[in-house]
Amino acid sequence: MSRVLIVGAGLTGSVCACLLRREMQNKVKVVVWDKSRGAGGRMSTSRSPADSSCIADLGAQYISATPHYARIHHSFYEELLAHGVLRPLTSSVEGMVSREEGLKNYVTPTGVSSIVKHFLTESGAEVCFDHHVTHIYRRGVAWEVHRKGGATEQFDVVVLTMPVPQILQLQGDVGDLLGEGDRGRLEEVSYSSRYALGLFFSPSAHIDVPWAATYLSNSPCIRFIAVDDRKRSAESPDCGSSMVVHTSVPFGIRHLEKDKEEVQPIILEELNKLLPGLPEPISIKCQKWRYSQVSTSVPDCPGQVTIQTEPLLVCGGDAFTHSNFDGCVESALRVFDVLKASL
Repeated sequence: MSRVLIVGAGLTGSVCACLLRREMQNKVKVVVWDKSRGAGGRMSTSRSPADSSCIADLGAQYISATPHYARIHHSFYEELLAHGVLRPLTSSVEGMVSREEGLKNYVTPTGVSSIVKHFLTESGAEVCFDHHVTHIYRRGVAWEVHRKGGATEQFDVVVLTMPVPQILQLQGDVGDLLGEGDRGRLEEVSYSSRYALGLFFSPSAHIDVPWAATYLSNSPCIRFIAVDDRKRSAESPDCGSSMVVHTSVPFGIRHLEKDKEEVQPIILEELNKLLPGLPEPISIKCQKWRYSQVSTSVPDCPGQVTIQTEPLLVCGGDAFTHSNFDGCVESALRVFDVLKASL
């Protein structure tokens, strides 16, 4: 039985792990490592320190399915809808521009990380958090994987799904195995950067705005605001509201190398100008998204890049397709095709 390590507990990694369980259960033992404290990647959900039922999505806000992807990824959407992980977006989002006729938008009643958690649960994989991979070495027909502050382990197959700059930073044999062509293609990948705030309020606080979410075009700092529980149609009198604020990309890039503690007051000042009657939150979380969305993906890429075939080392993620739910699913399917052909 082959031991497969998937690095990254985001959407691509979780879907890939799930596909391996469903189609190759008797051939593989799947292990998922992530350097964070929880699942989700850029589909992360934060909880209020005062009330764990009060949540806010600091990354992806909703899922948009074009007619094309609603058709070819029909089974994924149907599964998530059937399990109550997704439901149609019915609340008011001001300034939302529909890029394509027939586009369907979905929200996650229990937070966007529930999508990733669903596929990880379905995968039955051994999932380990606080596992930060630093070095990968080839050892005969296996890979020796080193992590920060932990023991090394050997795997027959390694799948890398973290942001491309983090792949390029790996020490060991990965750099030598990347040919000039593949390295050049990976170095062409670029990401937008932004900050996000999650504001958590007491149950007695009232947020008096006419929308569930709004896009802004006239702020030098803020691009998007959502009353997160209202957006998810999950308001409850027993749970305080939460608000999510995303900065614009230019603001994010301009302040990228500053500490979060330095940037948070700037965002809050602008937010209070935009919403002068906003109640005082009981807690705030600030998230810096250095790798927010892929702005330039790997050129001429079939959804994955295979660095080594024997033993197998393959890269996947939205940088190898396009930056949304369907891009991650598409890459997971292409990575799985490579694994299925090799194992």
